[in-house]
Amino acid sequence: MTDHPPYTPPHPTRFEGRLPITELLARARKSFLEIWSAGSFRTEVINTQIIRQRLFLFNMPEAIQSVFVTQAAVFERKSPQMRHALEALLGDGLFISDGLVWKERRRVVQPVTHPSRMSDLTPVMTEVAVEWRDAWGKLPQNAEIDVLNEMGRFTAEVICRAIFGTALATGAGQQVVKSFAAYQSKIGNMDMVSIFGLPDFLPRLQGFWVSGEVRKIHSVVDGLIGDILDGRAGQKSLIAAMAEHSGMSRMAFRNEAITLFMAGHETTANTLAWAWFLLSEATWAEERMLAELDSVLGGREATYEDLDKLPYTRAVVEETLRLYPPVPVLARRASEDTEVAGLQIPRGAVVGASPWLVHRHERHWEAPDEFRPERFLPEATPPAKYTYLPFSLGPRVCTGQHFGLYEAMICLATLAQRFRLRCPPGKTAYPVCRLTLRPGETLPMVLTRR
Repeated sequence: MTDHPPYTPPHPTRFEGRLPITELLARARKSFLEIWSAGSFRTEVINTQIIRQRLFLFNMPEAIQSVFVTQAAVFERKSPQMRHALEALLGDGLFISDGLVWKERRRVVQPVTHPSRMSDLTPVMTEVAVEWRDAWGKLPQNAEIDVLNEMGRFTAEVICRAIFGTALATGAGQQVVKSFAAYQSKIGNMDMVSIFGLPDFLPRLQGFWVSGEVRKIHSVVDGLIGDILDGRAGQKSLIAAMAEHSGMSRMAFRNEAITLFMAGHETTANTLAWAWFLLSEATWAEERMLAELDSVLGGREATYEDLDKLPYTRAVVEETLRLYPPVPVLARRASEDTEVAGLQIPRGAVVGASPWLVHRHERHWEAPDEFRPERFLPEATPPAKYTYLPFSLGPRVCTGQHFGLYEAMICLATLAQRFRLRCPPGKTAYPVCRLTLRPGETLPMVLTRR
């Protein structure tokens, strides 16, 4: 039971039974979230074949543990769709690499984003939040802004300053954001070469469509890294910290910098946009969060030292991540024949879990489609293990999960004390999945002073 009115935010309408493969492919081209039937949120496993590609998606904790933890070595390689969607941009970056390359890059990247370093990394989040607070304060009352764009710019500024240092990052983040948005818009949801079971070495046409954006991003990042590695930056940065204990090439630094940027910008921007929308619709949650912020912060900006005192603000972010996980499908390719949950998995099959399904599964959550931040309060019963995976899990868990969580909290806590956001009449958010889960292409909201 809850002490507030129920609120179910937008999600695709679920169909019953099965659809013809042609209709499923058409839905998948629009958004992966459109392909799931009502039964997908009740079943233990989705075991199917799409043309020549075998697919296993597991919804139950024991099977998820087997794929991502116990047998992580067998399922280390990312799915063909994900690799081919990103390799033009990321090269052999940590997100899509595997084997010895992945192990060596993880050794270099993980320490610089470790939770123990958050007290050093969060000041830039507060700094940018204050800048946004001041900029929003200069807008006229009831100004309409695109919150998705605003949060994209916000997170780009934060991650750029963290990766490259404040002096170098000025302006560079927005150039990369613009090119990455164009890149994502040209990447299709369906990799037909992989679906037809054709070899990985065959070229994908999407590589030609995105080549211009890739060149722009690489050019900007190469210049920033050159300034750091050649000693012209004179500031602390994640790249400088990585360079202290690494023999990586400049191309490797570029690939990891873009990987960090993509992971730290797009996913957190989407989460923040969704959080603003959810708070605007569930005003009881907004009021409770504001009462907490008024009590703890009293109008000042949020800092690292405040985060432990803001449990409801954190719960809002975590419930947002449950309902709208930034990467809604976690897919791997089996490197050998194996078994999971009593099912024989052939080599080459795509295997994994979908946070979109697991987070809304009827066996794991009460009223799974409702927005209930209290699920994540300290006094609540925590989610069952392996049923909450917004940052993936196992050896390949996102190294920047604490960075993203704290950034979202600091942004919300600092800005929400001064401003309210509401959708204009007739406007709403709707989940669309390309590479990440976004609230549409834009999210127009009206900004008012509190």
